[in-house]
Amino acid sequence: MKRFLLVTAIIVAALAAPVAWAATTTGSIAVSATVSTVCTLGTTPLNFGEVALSGATTGATNGTATITVTCTGGGAYSVGLDSGLNNVAAQRNLKSGTNLLAYGLFTDLAHGTVWPVAPGVAGTGNAAAQSLTVYGLIAAGLPVVSGSGTPYTDTVTVTITY
Repeated sequence: MKRFLLVTAIIVAALAAPVAWAATTTGSIAVSATVSTVCTLGTTPLNFGEVALSGATTGATNGTATITVTCTGGGAYSVGLDSGLNNVAAQRNLKSGTNLLAYGLFTDLAHGTVWPVAPGVAGTGNAAAQSLTVYGLIAAGLPVVSGSGTPYTDTVTVTITY
């Protein structure tokens, strides 16, 4: 009987207990990010080597350099080359002592388009290294003076704008 009363008391207590209803509320979190274009560049030297001679003037002498650009995917960039340290009236020149030897830097193998200072050669980043070839030319027919062991040199500044 005690058991019966105990079971009955538990059932009555369970039925008499207030019913608790669960409630929910929702909210949201705003999430955002900004991705800016970031670029790096690397260069290789342009070495014309021994200048071809035709009598007392130069023969056409070619050389190439590579600019490697790595930019954030989708990021626009442009690469410009200045006129070098020895330019005269925007003509790039190699220099040995007081002697100058004119040369050009081009965007194409045919030497049809001079590599511009600004805005430069445009591209779009793809998050991988992209190679740009700089085509150098010492034109045929230029008067040349021996550097007497001192190489003809110049330094061109490469600028990437992004």
